[in-house]
Amino acid sequence: MKVVRIAALALIGFSFATANAQTTNDYVPGEIIVKLKSKTATLNAQAFVGKVVAEKGMTLKGSWTGLRMHHLALKAGESVERAIIELQQDPDVEFAEPNYYVHQQSAGQEGEVISMDAARDQAYANSLSSSSSYSSQTSAPIQVAQAWSAESTNSSLIPVVAVVDTGIDYNHSVFVNSGAVWTNTREIAANGLDDDGNGYIDDVRGWNFVANNNTPLDDDGHGTHVSGIVLGTTQDITATPIAAAKIRIMPLKFLDSNGSGTTSDAVKAIYYAVNNGANVINNSWGGGGFSNSLLNAINYAYDHKVAFVAAAGNASNNNDASPTYPANYTVPNVMSVAATTDMDGFASFSNYGAQTVHVGSPGSSIWSTFPNNTWGRSSGTSMAAPFVSGMAAIMLRESPSMTGYQVKNLIFAQGNSISSLQNKTTTRNRINVLSALNSAKTAVVATSQPYYDVSAARAPASDSTQSESVPACGMVAKAIYDAKDGNGPQGPHRILAFLTLLLVLVSPIVLNVVLRNREGGKARRKHTRYQIDSAVTLKFGDRELTGQVSSISMGGVQVNTDAWLENGGIVKMSIQSPDGKEEIKVEGRVVWSEERKAYGVAFNNADSSIRSQIQGWTKSLLGT
Repeated sequence: MKVVRIAALALIGFSFATANAQTTNDYVPGEIIVKLKSKTATLNAQAFVGKVVAEKGMTLKGSWTGLRMHHLALKAGESVERAIIELQQDPDVEFAEPNYYVHQQSAGQEGEVISMDAARDQAYANSLSSSSSYSSQTSAPIQVAQAWSAESTNSSLIPVVAVVDTGIDYNHSVFVNSGAVWTNTREIAANGLDDDGNGYIDDVRGWNFVANNNTPLDDDGHGTHVSGIVLGTTQDITATPIAAAKIRIMPLKFLDSNGSGTTSDAVKAIYYAVNNGANVINNSWGGGGFSNSLLNAINYAYDHKVAFVAAAGNASNNNDASPTYPANYTVPNVMSVAATTDMDGFASFSNYGAQTVHVGSPGSSIWSTFPNNTWGRSSGTSMAAPFVSGMAAIMLRESPSMTGYQVKNLIFAQGNSISSLQNKTTTRNRINVLSALNSAKTAVVATSQPYYDVSAARAPASDSTQSESVPACGMVAKAIYDAKDGNGPQGPHRILAFLTLLLVLVSPIVLNVVLRNREGGKARRKHTRYQIDSAVTLKFGDRELTGQVSSISMGGVQVNTDAWLENGGIVKMSIQSPDGKEEIKVEGRVVWSEERKAYGVAFNNADSSIRSQIQGWTKSLLGT
């Protein structure tokens, strides 16, 4: 039997030699994440992006409008350190930081993975008859088994747990026969369209942020094992036949086959989970460095009342002294989970923290699903966290209106105090699924949750403060940002979907001339501007935008849209004459006007015939 190596959790130290105060250069070369200030800032988001693209040669890789954050690639040869130092001097920037790596590393897959039949033959399942997910007899598995049989008072809601991990083997019989994998009912499968307008094409069962496609299939094993534990907390996954799932698992793959991922992809996954209806987000991964971007993404989940469960780590580390993220973020919806053994001892590998790690959960030799319809055991806080996620989901099934924050408090309050956790966690408790479930059935739903000042929790990178959210012009703003969100599919489908909506909402597009040069420190107009009413087609690669030109000069046009910026600011234009009888084709380059705080398209080496045509058009406009 082939042995599959499964990783439980990675723990690394990050650093960055700037005001962000990280500790190693473990980040993606040539990429940064920037958050802008509120709408009271000098420039709006589109203008800022236009400026850095035109002036600094950056490329926009993605934006999250709800977070006011942008993922940017630097021009070739530019250092991340220098770019961040420069951007942090910009009055419109709240923070700028590297795009950090996060990891998972092998920490406890035990023995070979085997088929379910083989497992029964070897009496693996016999010792687990009361709980498919625990390793031997303790009070915890009995509570899980009792929770399975507890009568549900609400069968109408099916809570969703987003598993942000290496993906899931959604072809495994446990998930197929139980129907546990989340389905995006607003999306039509395999039609090549973004039916629900969320920026992703055919995302019927989640997303793969590594390959940027709609196939979040697990190529490592970690995510499948975690997902089995989530489901196994809510029902017996060894039963034959297996019962219909009471919850759904949303697979969001952001870790690759080597167990590595990036902050930007983690942010995308969390943002996707919240915007697509997840009630709980499981995070069995981690790292040692503080990321303002990730903090803001978690706060976004908190604002939307989503529970956030994080593994505390597997380095026998005191998280009070040496923080591990995301478990150490102080956002009120975060549940940091340590691992306990089958006899309620404290797992020797588990991180701890009397002030920062919250609760214990079984994480030693946990039995669960592996890819290719196999089963096996693994240890780690990666295994402890999904028990908490599963119980949070089943609690929300009973009381759907509870916030993630209230669920967290009930889980903490209803745990069992055990001696091994007395100096290891804030609650000193190991989870009790049945008690928390019964508490949820009778809980008085809280109508509010505490305010959390995310700007006060940021790493001390600048003197910036957070206030109101960036201005949004309803559906137009959503179309502009979501279409190039960095979350969704790349290529013509995404841009064309965006352009279609943009043209419906804002056509005709107003284009004005702003091209200038500078003399004596002052800007002056190089070419006379003329009003014109002509059709224009802008092409960037195989993508195309049509609209109206309202003014033109010998030098170029101003364009009030940033649809092409991810292509580096180079466009090809086909502009019709006012009478529609002529057309010129010219390439343009994005340029920035400091005076107008806007960017435009300058003609690139337009030949004499093109200039003659434009001159003829402008003369006709003047009646000469």
